Amino acid sequence: MTGMTKALLYKGDNLNRANMVWNIAGSFVYAFASMVLSFLVIRLAGEEQGGIFSFGFSTLGQQLFLVAYFGIRPYQITDGNGEYTFGDYRRHRNVTCLMALAAGAVFLLLRHGAYMGGIGDYDEKKCAILFLLVIYKVVDGYADVYESEFQRQGSLYLTGKSNFFRTIFSVAVFTVTLAVFDQLIFACTAAVAAQIGGVALFDLDVIRALPGVKWETPKGRCVKLFRSTGFLFVSVFLDFYIFSSAKYAIDARMNNAASGYFNLIFMPTSVIYMVANFVIRPYLTTLTGLWVKGEKKSFKETLLRIGMVIGALTVLAVGGTLILGKWVLSVMEGIMGGEPGVLTAYFWAFAGIVLGGGFYALANLMYYALVIMRRQKAVFFVYAAGAAAAAVLSGAFVGAFGINGAALCYVVLMGGLCLGFGLCTAKGLSR
Repeated sequence: MTGMTKALLYKGDNLNRANMVWNIAGSFVYAFASMVLSFLVIRLAGEEQGGIFSFGFSTLGQQLFLVAYFGIRPYQITDGNGEYTFGDYRRHRNVTCLMALAAGAVFLLLRHGAYMGGIGDYDEKKCAILFLLVIYKVVDGYADVYESEFQRQGSLYLTGKSNFFRTIFSVAVFTVTLAVFDQLIFACTAAVAAQIGGVALFDLDVIRALPGVKWETPKGRCVKLFRSTGFLFVSVFLDFYIFSSAKYAIDARMNNAASGYFNLIFMPTSVIYMVANFVIRPYLTTLTGLWVKGEKKSFKETLLRIGMVIGALTVLAVGGTLILGKWVLSVMEGIMGGEPGVLTAYFWAFAGIVLGGGFYALANLMYYALVIMRRQKAVFFVYAAGAAAAAVLSGAFVGAFGINGAALCYVVLMGGLCLGFGLCTAKGLSR
């Protein structure tokens, strides 16, 4: 066992405190990095390169991260009886990561236009940068199977440490490389190497030091695991497509700089989602217990209280945006070194996105409630309807109104998810 592994395994004299502190630290750094990287690239490499990076990192890369991730983390961390071994989960993740890489390659070939009648609006350099970012995110998805096992073994602090140190390491390498060489493709290559190194340093050695990890993989288990978790994958994949459909529409119908601008005004959604999860997740065990015990009234009251907290936070966020939004956007302009007014022109779009983020947080609360009630069919129906609406509305709204249309589309779709999940939850509670 190396000295670094011993340091990572150290949890102090209070495991619960270590779990809480490192989980918050890891989650915060991961979310914060996603927000600031677009700023850094626009500042250091310009608006066009920044737009390519923003789309590749937060949209295409994240969508393919979900293919690698496969929505399986909740399943793995709640597999307390050991239905599947870590070896099963790791083999499953090997397959899903290869699927994600293949899907990314096919998408970029089609968009490059070199094969199969592609539409041909991506050049070689853009394709290379986007594929590197896909690899970066897929490696992130591979790390998740180790971090999920840490949590399943009761060592959530190791999950937080891995997230914390991997993110800081790869972001630092990326930023320094971009600043020194002024080439986004070099920086993305260095970031991929750092991400792989981070997994080796903070995951591979550490998991072998945990005594409860089982590595055997009986024949046929991987196929069974795919069958058990297929629905989870479809749900999270459709969810992110709905969430990001406006970004895809901007990439298809506008220029790279527009993608960068929209991702900048879209950043509050990450903060809102993170804060909402801090409110929701501590109550999930309580809600599950109430539902299992048949205490429907208490379940409903607890759900309503959480919803009121999220609603109040949304009102405060929208109110603060209306008061301070133009100032915040002007500060963002100064940081990225752009022309005055390039972001403040989208003040109302910015405010709408904050409102949409609140709707999305409420929709996630209702989603968790439906999962607890085991109403998976209702969840799938809402997501399928939302994905169909996104496919129709996103292109039309962006084509007609540009970035403002993308923001309007986001608000409409998030409001629709909130309404759909809310109605399904109310129906489930009325039974």
